[in-house]
Amino acid sequence: MTLRQRVYNTLEFSAIGRRGLSLYINIALVSIIFLNSVAIILHTVPEIRHNQHYERFFQDFEIFSVIIFTIEYFLRIWSCVENPRYGNGWKGRLRYIFSFWAIVDFLGIFPFYFTLLTSDFGIIRILRVFRLFRLFRVTRYSHALKMIRGVLLETKEELLICFSFIIFTLLISSSVMYYLEHNIQPERFKSIPATLWWGVITMTTTGYGDMYPVTAAGKFFGGIVLILGIALFALPTGIIASGFMEQIRRDKGRKFIKCPHCDEWIDIQEVKHVHKPDNLA
Repeated sequence: MTLRQRVYNTLEFSAIGRRGLSLYINIALVSIIFLNSVAIILHTVPEIRHNQHYERFFQDFEIFSVIIFTIEYFLRIWSCVENPRYGNGWKGRLRYIFSFWAIVDFLGIFPFYFTLLTSDFGIIRILRVFRLFRLFRVTRYSHALKMIRGVLLETKEELLICFSFIIFTLLISSSVMYYLEHNIQPERFKSIPATLWWGVITMTTTGYGDMYPVTAAGKFFGGIVLILGIALFALPTGIIASGFMEQIRRDKGRKFIKCPHCDEWIDIQEVKHVHKPDNLA
């Protein structure tokens, strides 16, 4: 294999049959991502953030992490053409740069470099939020999180229909409740947009108690909305649950073979064409 192929195979980690350098590098990357999440959490503790010793440590670790992630980012761009989806020279690389995972990788390092160019603390504080995108990168290495993503993609049409109906019901119920309660509680149900908050906490059965009907008609209608909300939110739960069962069933039936050319493990289901010699009956 060429150096670029080796780099691509090393970074594109597969949990099936992958050993050696690829395993160690990806474990190291996951460890750095995990430590970054710990650092982001601890940096919000005043006793730690205002300590000069810890502050220096956080800065050094931030620089170290960004250097590692930057090297990884450019290596992925350089080697992405080994993937047939991006195997079209600079056009393939450009397509990869605007792919989901490349954008997540970029947002993980972008705040650090941008803050070097500005002294506006407000912008810096906002950009620090983008460091959380580093945590999303762990889904690239987790089979469970990949499964969740796959289930959501497969059931996106059904989920879209369910959530569209939930939003429609939320708008109707909040509008009706506004007209039922506005005259009695004008300070709470002062508009339909304000009443949407009541609809959300009622349909989700949260019930904070800051907004609730006091009229008989309002209580009756609120009870109907509460029961309807339980039924509506059970629909996407059932869709996702059935999607998980189907995904698990398929995963248990998957078989892998080892490619004699690149020594990689390949899912048989992903092998679309098997070429045979012409003289083979």
